[in-house]
Amino acid sequence: MVRTRFAPSPTGFMHIGNLRTALYTWLIARQNNGKFVLRIEDTDTARYVEGATDVIYNTLRQCGLDWDEGPDKDGGYGPYIQSERMNTYKGYAEQLVNEGKAYRCFCDKERMDKLHNEQKSNGETPHYDRHCRNLTADEISKKLEAKIPYVIRQKVPESGETTFVDELYGEITAPNKDLDDQILIKADGMPTYNFANVVDDHLMEITHIVRGNEYLSSTPKYNLLYEAFGWEIPKYIHVEHIMRDKTHKLSKRDGDAYFSDYVKKGYYIPALINYIALLGWSPKGEQEKFTLDELITEFDIAGLSKSPAVFDEVKLRAINALWLRSMSELEFAALIFPYIKQAVKRLDINFELLVHCLQPRAELLTEIPEKVDFIDAVPDYSIDLYVSKKMKTTPESSLSALLTLLPLIEAVEIFDNEHIYNAVMEKVNEMGVKNGVLMFPLRTALSGKAMTPGGGTEIAAIIGKDETIKRIKDAIVKLKSEC
Repeated sequence: MVRTRFAPSPTGFMHIGNLRTALYTWLIARQNNGKFVLRIEDTDTARYVEGATDVIYNTLRQCGLDWDEGPDKDGGYGPYIQSERMNTYKGYAEQLVNEGKAYRCFCDKERMDKLHNEQKSNGETPHYDRHCRNLTADEISKKLEAKIPYVIRQKVPESGETTFVDELYGEITAPNKDLDDQILIKADGMPTYNFANVVDDHLMEITHIVRGNEYLSSTPKYNLLYEAFGWEIPKYIHVEHIMRDKTHKLSKRDGDAYFSDYVKKGYYIPALINYIALLGWSPKGEQEKFTLDELITEFDIAGLSKSPAVFDEVKLRAINALWLRSMSELEFAALIFPYIKQAVKRLDINFELLVHCLQPRAELLTEIPEKVDFIDAVPDYSIDLYVSKKMKTTPESSLSALLTLLPLIEAVEIFDNEHIYNAVMEKVNEMGVKNGVLMFPLRTALSGKAMTPGGGTEIAAIIGKDETIKRIKDAIVKLKSEC
């Protein structure tokens, strides 16, 4: 059975890159009728953030990425929180020591700092020089009796090569001489991230691992551990970075690193997940809008890119608009109602028509309040707003238009958009002018804004007859006093 895992650290909010890893991992499990495992790696106490574990749970739930096993769903492979598995790792490390596949290193921080500084000054990448690798049994015994602190290091072969297969990059070979004898167990008895991952993935029978390609260089050492234990090696999928542009990664400082940043900006979560799926993955056809169910069907590792993905917020915005505009009006209304209520307190308006006008123009949910804030009251505005070269209108011509419109609007008995529009268009035809000569001043008078959801007659129908007449009269007074 296919078993995948998402193993985040509770160090803050969910990074877009981590969420993409979770999504791809979840998709592989779902399309293979496998299990998606959530494992919390909380052993890095220096970076631990209180409440971050709940952020992980809540984010995955918001995105529809349900897990089959995890801290709250024991599937027989728990515990699923790494700090609760501390008794597991030391025994495996000691097994490797006893078999001559790992060794105790007694080098202190002072020696290691001096070594690394010398290596840097010689233009070398800092690495361990294997000083303790060949200590005699007697030397080790004396150091243990003296209670000298030690770490346990992996004994990497000094010659030969280690080859592994990545599902995206294919076969990759690394010379063993270039691999460091990495630490497995630290001096305080805690496992390193690299060692704990290998042990946990084996014990949880993980078959597929999705992670960033920064781990490509570490994978040979992981595989040497699997081989040392005689364990089956999982399938690897190393994905490329997500970049803000060609040279910069997404960053917290720029407000573009975390899932929650984009939710706050007003992106609809299914649209955001849809876009994240496309960051580094290309579907076979031209389709851009994908539900999770469609992604389960369409996602293919072969479609992953070996080049970094650039996070294009213009593209994200377009996909978000596509999602909002493809909803039923009922779904859209339920989604945007809280945003409308942020700016609109009146209850005597035509909400159905307002929703109908907003949907074709909606791009971000957080933009909705500013699109509808004129409904309660017209903001203070300059009469320059009545100037339009396209409509060939001026404040003076607009005053004339509103004086013409006032009795016409007062005479409309059935005050809906259809009857208001027909009455205005009848006058337009009678005058032999373009629609905008009357429609543009009407919209401006009723909204006090350059951009609105819907035209003048739609706004009139939304706010009602009494309010429409009042606003036209107020605009006439304003124009007469300022022209």
